[in-house]
Amino acid sequence: MDTPLREPTFLILTALAGEPMHGYGLIGEVAAISDGRVSLRPGTLYGALDRLVDAGLVQVDREEIVDGRLRRYYRLSPAGDATLTAETERLRRNVEAATARLSRRAAARSGTARLAGGLA
Repeated sequence: MDTPLREPTFLILTALAGEPMHGYGLIGEVAAISDGRVSLRPGTLYGALDRLVDAGLVQVDREEIVDGRLRRYYRLSPAGDATLTAETERLRRNVEAATARLSRRAAARSGTARLAGGLA
């Protein structure tokens, strides 16, 4: 994977890492994972799923008829698993770098405050 995943794509792959899901289940799971920040509309989700299937990151797991309508379940493919793993590691390294810098910044601020207050 050369480019970072967009957040909705990352969340769709993350949802599918648990178990195969159908479209409306994915909409709910993405909303839950993102604490409601990301709300996918059906057209957006199904367009993304089509792209992910074409890219080999997601596969159709099975289809069934429910109330006279086709329900298609999707699952993470081996390539999708590898992509999600790589993206998760990339994000983890970014979080570690930001956390370390913020910690150093906070330590420098508290050291400066003590010196300025004469309590060194």
